[in-house]
This record gives sequence, C-alpha cells and structure tokens, in this order.
Amino acid sequence: MDYPVAQRQDIVEEIHGHRVADPYRWLEDPSSAETKEWLAAEAELFHAEVDGLPGRDRLRARITELLGAGNVSSPVWRGERRFFMRRTAEQELAVLYTVDPDGTERALIDPIALDASGRTTLDAWQPDKEGRLLAYQLSVGGDEESQLSIMDVATGATIEGPIDRCRYSAIAWLPGGEAFYYVRRLPKDQVPEGEDQYHRRVYLHRLGTDPDSEDVMIFGDGREKTEYYGVGVSRDGHYLTVSASRGTAPRNDLWYADLSSGDLAHPELKVVQADVDAQTGVRFGRDGRAYVFTDLDAPRGRLAVADPSDLAAERWRDLLPEDPEAVLSDFAILDELDSPVLLAGWTRHAISEITVHDLETGERIGEVPLPGLGSIGGIVERPEGGHEAWFGYTDNVTPGGVQHYDARTGETTLWAAPPGSVDVPQIEARQISYTSADGTTVRMLVLGSLEGGPKPTILYGYGGFNISLTPAYSAGILAWVEAGGVYAIANLRGGSEEGEEWHRAGMLANKQNVFDDFHAAAEKLIADGWTTADQLAISGGSNGGLLVGAALTQRPDLYKAVVCSAPLLDMIRYEKFGLGQTWNVEYGTAEDPEQFGWLLAYSPYHHVKDGETYPATLFTVFESDTRVDPLHARKMAAALQHAAAAAGTGGPILLRNEAEVGHGARSVSRTVDLSVDTMSFMAHHTGLAL
Repeated sequence: MDYPVAQRQDIVEEIHGHRVADPYRWLEDPSSAETKEWLAAEAELFHAEVDGLPGRDRLRARITELLGAGNVSSPVWRGERRFFMRRTAEQELAVLYTVDPDGTERALIDPIALDASGRTTLDAWQPDKEGRLLAYQLSVGGDEESQLSIMDVATGATIEGPIDRCRYSAIAWLPGGEAFYYVRRLPKDQVPEGEDQYHRRVYLHRLGTDPDSEDVMIFGDGREKTEYYGVGVSRDGHYLTVSASRGTAPRNDLWYADLSSGDLAHPELKVVQADVDAQTGVRFGRDGRAYVFTDLDAPRGRLAVADPSDLAAERWRDLLPEDPEAVLSDFAILDELDSPVLLAGWTRHAISEITVHDLETGERIGEVPLPGLGSIGGIVERPEGGHEAWFGYTDNVTPGGVQHYDARTGETTLWAAPPGSVDVPQIEARQISYTSADGTTVRMLVLGSLEGGPKPTILYGYGGFNISLTPAYSAGILAWVEAGGVYAIANLRGGSEEGEEWHRAGMLANKQNVFDDFHAAAEKLIADGWTTADQLAISGGSNGGLLVGAALTQRPDLYKAVVCSAPLLDMIRYEKFGLGQTWNVEYGTAEDPEQFGWLLAYSPYHHVKDGETYPATLFTVFESDTRVDPLHARKMAAALQHAAAAAGTGGPILLRNEAEVGHGARSVSRTVDLSVDTMSFMAHHTGLAL
C-alpha cells in the first residue's frame, strides 16, 4: 500500500539509562502544516479503503433500526415532581424532561433545540432539593468543558450562568435553593502554563451573585493539582461532605461538617478518613444514622452504619459485610413500612442482582426479582422516604428501560419502557471461564452460536480504572451477531468485576496481566472452536485502545484486524497531554525510574518493529478529545505504516480522524457513522458477509 509520507526524525532521548526513540514527535503538533497535510492524505486513504466496503448500506440500516428503540432513564424525584432523560427514535440526543405534580410532561433541555448541529451535549444536571431550580451543564463540540447554568423549572427560563471551568463538577444544593456548593477550576492565568485542566477548588455560590468575584472558596487551596473533588449536602441541609481523590486513584480522603452550627462559607470540616488506602463515602439517613459505603478492609465493598457525631472508622458497625463473590455497587432505603428495609445492588461476576435486608440488622430477608441476567442502573428512592424503588435495567437483547419495585408486595414491574418498538434478534449468550498466563481464572461473555464451525469474531475489552463490563444492549453488537458473527467481551483484570483487588491486579506494575488476560481470551475462543486467528478482530477504546495497541504489538500473529479508538499509545509521554497526569496513579509515571520501566515494557508505540507483519488496523480519533490526545494514534499509525511498508505484507493501517466531537457523548447519526466504518472494516478483514 502507498502510505502518506511521514518523515522519520532522528530523536532519541536518554531516560533513566534507556535510549528511547521518538521518530514521529512532529505529529504531536496538530496545527503544523506538515501534520495537516499528513492528516489530509490519511483521510483520503481511509475513505478510499473503507467507503466502498460491501454491506455498508445494509449495516447502516440495521444499526439505525436497532438504535430506534431509544432509551429512558430512572426518575429523579423531588416531592411529586420527577425528572428523567429520554431519547426517541427520531431524536439525535436524549432530552431532559420533567413531569409536573399535575402529570403534565415538559421538555426542559433539548440539546438539538439549542443547537441543530448536534454539537452541544448535556453533560450533567441536578435539581435543587425542592425541585424548583435546576443546575445543568452543557459543552460544545466534544470538549466536555461543562458550562454551568441555573434554570427556573416552572418557566424553563435560564436565570443564571453560564459559569465556566465546571468540568466534572458535582452540584450540592442547600435547602431552599438559594445557594449550592460546586467544583470549579482556577482561571488559566492563575496556574502554571499547561496546567489549566487541573487545580480544582470547592466553592459556595449564592444565587444572584457574581461567581468570579463573590463565590467563596471553601476547600482545595494548596492541595495536589490533579485532585478531583466530590461534594454533597444531606437532604435536611444538616451535613456537608467533601471528598478528594488524586486523579483517578482508587482511594479518597473524606471530610464532613455540621452546617447547622456554623457559617456556610466557612464549614468546620472534620476528617472521616485521610491518607487511607480505601474508597469511602457517607450518606446521612432519614433515621439519623450515617451510612458508610467503603472498601476499607473489604475489596468487594461493605456497608456500615455509624453515629454522625463520631465517624471514626473504629466506630463503624457493619450492616452489610463483604460478600466473598459479589461486589456491592449500590443501596437504597425504603422506610415507609412496618419494618423498614435496605435494598442492596450487587454484581456477581458482572451480572447484577438486588437483595433485600432488614434495615436495623442487615439480615437478608429476600431479593428483588429482575427481568433477566443483565445490568441494573442506580437504585432510586424518594428523598423523603417511601416503599418504592426504581432502577434501570438492560441486557444483551433488552434496550434500557426502568423497573419499579414495591416493597409492600415484593413485586417488580416495568415502569418505563424504551419509547421505540424494534425487532430485536434473539441471540445466544453464555459466560465462560478461562485461565490466564499466571493461572488466574477470568470470565468472558460470548454472544453468538458455536453451530456451523468457527466464525468471524470480535473480541472486546477494557481492563482498567475499576470499570466493569456488564451486559448491555448494543445495536452494533446485535447487528454483527445477527449477520452470523460472534462477539466476545472479556472481563479482564483492571476492571471492577471482582472488586478492588481485581482492579489492582491490572494496574501499575501489574498492567501486563491485562494484556495476558486478553491474549488468553483470544486463545480460548480459538481453542473452543468459536473462531480462528484469521477470523478474529479485536476492538477497544480509550484505555481499551491501549489494550488493543499492546495486543497487536505483543501478539500480531493472533489477530486479523484491530479497531483502536481514542487510544493511549505513547506511554512515555502520555502525562504531558490531555488529562494524562490524572492517570499516573493507574499507570505510573515516567518520571520515576522503576515506573518508567513498567511503562516502557509495554508502551505500544515503542514496540513497533520494522519488518513485522501487523494485522489490518483502523485508528479512530476525535479532534476535540480533551481526555486522550489524538497524537497517540497519529504517531502509532505512522509507525505501523512504516513497518508495514518495510514488511510488504499485513495491514492496511488506516486513520479515521473526526472533527467537532470528543471522547464522550455524540449524536445518534455520528454514532451510526462510526459503527458502520469500524464494523464494516472488521467484517471485511475477518470474512463476515454483512
């Protein structure tokens, strides 16, 4: 293949005694004329290779049809008013609605009505405790910058904002809706150059005041620049909680304050935990008890209770001890009963379940019936108490809807179905176990049939940041399996499928375990007759892009095609771009000699070998991605193209570069476009007839 010309620079750095080459560093600059010229040539090559692939029109029609199911979220209650998200088949993005106490439904925020281009997305929203005001956050073009505004719910009018620099900000309303605590970054001119994505602080904002000159900083001054903060206020306004985590670390410091006895602008924060290797949160119950959700001495999670006057760990009393197999994920309290109960959400080997417990003793007294073997969303209760709960539910063939549980009857019923009606194919799904390189048992969900011999297969994984891959409805997966393929999802170490120990077994010095788990999954699929190496594609995005980047460089013989989306690939320089410095608690830092060794051992960009035959590879990147810089894929694509040209076999190596979209939310039409491009590419190279 005639690849675009990419100059190889003679850049070699001495780092901790190692000579590290970086021939494509010039591609780190997206604004240079050379990079723009190269990207234009890559776009031409991509379209020449992919636009004419067979079956694309049928695939587009089927994915669009399956996405027509739409979705609906669980309700957020404020008295008799509720708020929820819903997307119909005709809508590009989900819309935020409210239902008034008289039953009237109204759209509050329709992103397409705000911006017909589909570039504006609703990042987050939070009604005040009375349901009269709504804080909402919008971003444009995929930058996820989350500008914060306040709406009067009754009129739909925006009465304040936007307040900028509110990315990843929690909103904690005080009763009455006159003020809230929130998180905001410092202005760019108040931080060192290149650090404007860091340096968060917690502020108190009073409605009607200027956020730039009158907001009061209550927390964060002088602390680590990469810290993320969480903030909450109890329903009665009695207690404030503030949480701090260094980047994405699986641990936090936690404080609380009694707001009834002090100045809201100067709360007296007391330590719940500090410098403790655990993740802990506190919720103040209507019964006067503090509920402590923690993995301290319990990697799969436990729920304890304590007196709010003394939240020291030695005063906690376990209500739900750690389960030896299931991971505690959520809880809700239903107290409008003769004997109040606690609902506990769990994932057991990535499959959800909900159990019912006596609220006082924690004794298990039953379970909540679920529609199948799938995944639940958060369990929702009424803030003022009650006997009902709501939760989202989905599985591989069930679009996301909302279930309702009545503790008085013990029944679960469908409360809100997805708005669209679609013909969903019935597919076979099974969870299988296999053994990784070090003898660890890993699980994998396989969708499709063994009948008829080996089939074109996609193996998907993530393996990081304590994120669990659980059953979910996917139009792309269903279309692939319906066409005769197999789709496998591996629950690799680094995720949360088996608790925090499982996460830590795939981070920092243990990162190679994740790649070994993935290779072993591929070998299991081949050994059991699901597929062959010539029919096996792998796919992953973000941290999953790092996964498949490492997989294709470590075992190029094992995979026929690769889709690598928004990936991290240069692990020696990743901290210098995007939000990279918030991830060194997951990967390690190249500044430390030992940790540099971990990173260099697997950094995909540094393990591309001239003359090696690499699988067909498609990189997909998004120009407005402010999390993972597209430079990773640009440099890796150039390196692989050079290697492929030298080998004269393998490939093709392609780059799909998309403008005005970022790492997160996107419109339905853009979702379909991306799915058609990636799945038709994998189908073509694995032999699946779409």
